[in-house]
Amino acid sequence: MTFFSPAPPRVLAHRGLALEAPENTLLAFAKALALGVTHLETDVHGSSDGVAMVSHDPDLTRLVGRKVQVGDLTAGELRKIRLGADQGYCSLAEALDGFPDARFNIDIKVDSAIVPTIATIRDLRAVERVLIGSFSAKRRLAVVRELPGVATSVSAQGAIAAVAAARAPGGHAAVRRILRDVDAVQLPLSILGMSTMTPRTIAAFHAADIEVHAWTINRETEMDRLLDLGVDGLVTDRSDLAMTVLKRRETASS
Repeated sequence: MTFFSPAPPRVLAHRGLALEAPENTLLAFAKALALGVTHLETDVHGSSDGVAMVSHDPDLTRLVGRKVQVGDLTAGELRKIRLGADQGYCSLAEALDGFPDARFNIDIKVDSAIVPTIATIRDLRAVERVLIGSFSAKRRLAVVRELPGVATSVSAQGAIAAVAAARAPGGHAAVRRILRDVDAVQLPLSILGMSTMTPRTIAAFHAADIEVHAWTINRETEMDRLLDLGVDGLVTDRSDLAMTVLKRRETASS
């Protein structure tokens, strides 16, 4: 899969790089890619006219102070909303088409995003360079089933089960069974009070041939600690710092 190249460790720019650009916009994605980032993390909702639109939140309250749902507006209406830096909401198609060499980690936020996301990825022949994730296994699988060969990460319930198994002595077989249909685990540093990123858990995930991505990691000291443990990816709001860390470590090891 193109998504898993180049070789890890990899930086996944969480909603792009939103230091001088609004999150999840074409400009935020361009800012991250300009640093040498290869992977972008983003989120998708469905517009009222059935277009896969890039947005983390279900509504416009936090970003523009409007109490209206993303799904109640057309794609055209969303594009006209000013988010700052002359940016509006963009469609998944615009993002994939605008950055044809980028890999996209796509979180399916709502049911209305399922069909248009499938259509967009098919139309742009982007299956090899995307990873499909969702807190909802039902939503994630609805997309994955229609895109044979697409990369995918474990959903919330599977993540809990996988972490619990990975923490248990002799849990490798259970981890492999739980994660048999996914390619990556993308986890916060703890779930239900369980530490997710330990030598034992990472070893168990790697034994199952699964990549390990930690989110959302924004401090350099934490990035170094996790890379020392062997994580494959850092999902971060500060891809600028993460790229500096990777380059420093590469220089030190050469």
